[in-house]
Amino acid sequence: MEGVEILNASGEGYQPQVHFEAWRVAMIRFAERFDRVNFYRLERHHLTDEVFVLLEGKAVLIIGEECEECRMEAGRIYNVKKDVWHHILLSRDASVLVVENDDTGPENTEYHTL
Repeated sequence: MEGVEILNASGEGYQPQVHFEAWRVAMIRFAERFDRVNFYRLERHHLTDEVFVLLEGKAVLIIGEECEECRMEAGRIYNVKKDVWHHILLSRDASVLVVENDDTGPENTEYHTL
C-alpha cells in the first residue's frame, strides 16, 4: 500500500522501528535484562521524556531511586519525564511500544547501578 509502512517487531529486546526527524518509535519485547531476577540498574535520559504503552502481556515500570513500582495497564500511556530514573520489567509475552527522541543513546543517558 503506497504511503504506509507496515512493520513487525518480532525479535526480543529493544527494537527501534520508525525514525522521523526528531523522534522514533520502538518496540520492547522480553529479553533477560527486562526480567526481575536480572534487574540491577536504572537509567535516565537527559534530553527526552520517554513514552511507554503496554500492548500485551505484563509490565512494571520501576521509577525513581526508591524503585517505586508502577504496574502498567494495556492501552494506557505512561510518560516518564526527562531526567527521571527508570527501568521496565516485562513478562515473557509482553510487548511495549516506546516513543522517544531519535538521538536518545548512551551519550545522553545516565546509568545507576543498584
